[in-house]
Formats: sequence, structure tokens, C-alpha cells
Amino acid sequence: MNQPKWLLPITTIGLLTTIRLTLSFLRCLYVFFLRPPKNLKSYGSWAVVTGPTSGIGKAFSVELAKQGLNLLLIGRNPDKLSALSAALNSEFKVKTKTVLVDFSGDDLDGGVRRIEEAVVGLEVGVLINNAGVSDPTARMVHEVVGMEEMVRVNVEGATRVAKAVLVGMVKRGRGAVVNLGSGSSVVLPSHPYYALYASTKAYIDQFSRSLYVEYKQMGIDVQCQVPLYIATKMAQKILLSDGQPSLFVPPPDVYARAALRWIGYEPRCMPYFPHYLQWCLLRLLPDFLINEWRCRIALSRRQHSQIDFT
Repeated sequence: MNQPKWLLPITTIGLLTTIRLTLSFLRCLYVFFLRPPKNLKSYGSWAVVTGPTSGIGKAFSVELAKQGLNLLLIGRNPDKLSALSAALNSEFKVKTKTVLVDFSGDDLDGGVRRIEEAVVGLEVGVLINNAGVSDPTARMVHEVVGMEEMVRVNVEGATRVAKAVLVGMVKRGRGAVVNLGSGSSVVLPSHPYYALYASTKAYIDQFSRSLYVEYKQMGIDVQCQVPLYIATKMAQKILLSDGQPSLFVPPPDVYARAALRWIGYEPRCMPYFPHYLQWCLLRLLPDFLINEWRCRIALSRRQHSQIDFT
């Protein structure tokens, strides 16, 4: 029996689609569960972490120290910096240094100079550009308080720290820069009532992917990590929760361990597998449904806040 002529191209397209989906699935399993992490000490003996005294930054600092990397810790609270530095030195026997910088303050120029001076003579191989701020209250742009602070920390601070550290990496011909972005700027078609925060993180995403192309030829790996919610104090305020971790809202140490496995690979990644599953599910929905859903969540948060938006 002769087959209709139109059946062959449809069958071919179906076969190719099946092969493509199968290969994508197998690759996904490999990169999340089987791909070996890179030896971060091969980049250099020191790591720089901004915002290291709590949440994701602290978890990164601990995990890097476990791998034997010395740490230059950059933050704004001298007591917390000293305590973390002493704890890491005592428990993991690594060298630590601290630099006091308030990225939201008026002396950002002075803070950057202190960073530039601190990295001189250090074999800085890894930068975790983690410091960032968000407004826990859902606000429209004309209602935002501290707009300059958010832009200064999330955009200018992250950019200038990267520049300060890249100078030495270029001279040595190796290094890894990790900029912490957000799923709000990549996964969602929009982020209503958090537009400024999502926009600053969109900058980090484009900045990182562009640097990835520029510096790859110099032996430097640049990456933007785009997590969804992690059980930090910032997330607790946004989610209006008691901060108890869950499968889809992991504690910082769980995220950090997953994140280290991805350093040196893709220019943009979502290292925590349950977050990636959420991303895959959201891709199946039309933008208008996601936008409506995010608006409802934001409006609910506004109702729970104690701020008068009128």
C-alpha cells in the first residue's frame, strides 16, 4: 500500500523532534548529576566573595573554604566580617582577609579602591559577586524608596568589583567570575511591582554573558547564575513565610553546593535542579497567564504590608 506523499515529511519532523528532545533530556541529566565539577583551585588560591556574612554569600564562603580556597571577604558589617573570618580560619585552616565596603553608601569610590589594594599580590582565581538588595514590599516604580541604593549595589557595585578583580585575572590568564542574577529577570516575562529589582538583575545577566564571550579567549570563565527563591531573610520577607526551607526553596548551603558544580561552564545557568524544573513548567504557559499570576501575588503582598500606598 502506497503511503501518502505528505506522510514522509511529517514522520521525519516527528522523528527529528523526538531525537532532539531525547538528546536534550540526556544532556540535562548529565550536567545536573554526572558532569564533574571543575577544580576551583586551578583558577587560583584565593576567592573573593561580596556580601558574605549571611544567606547565599555566607554559604558560598563556607563551601569555598571547604575546598581549600583562601577567602577575601567584602562586606559592610565589621563585626560579622571578623566573626566569619575567624570561624573559617579556625574550622578550615584557610587564610582570610576582609575589606569593609558599603556598596549602598556614598563612599563607593573609596570602597573600590580598598578592594583594588587588597587584591594586589593575591592569586584571586574565583569571584562570587553576590552582594545585592531588593525591596521586600511590592511597589510600583513611583513608590520605590531607595531606588538609588538598589541601582548602586546591584549594578554599579557588581560591575566595579568585577572590573577590580578581572585586572589580575587577565594578567595571570585564568579565573572564574560568578555574578548572582535572578530568575525574575530570565524566567518570568515580567516582574510587576518588582520592576526595578528585576531590571537590575537583567543588567547582570547581559553583562555576564557579554563578558563570557570577551574573556573566554583569555582563559577566564564568566557566568551568571539565576536562582529562584532561596530560604534567606530577603526571601522570607518577599514570600511572607517563616523561612522554613522546602524542595523548591532550598537553604543557602544546598544551593551553594549545587552552584559550585556549575562554575566554569555555561555563561548562564540555574544550578539547583528543582528550580530548573519550575522553569521548564513555566515555559509551557503563555505570558499573559504568568503575568496575571505574578500580579495577583504582588497585590496580595501589598495587602499584607503595613505601608499605605495611597
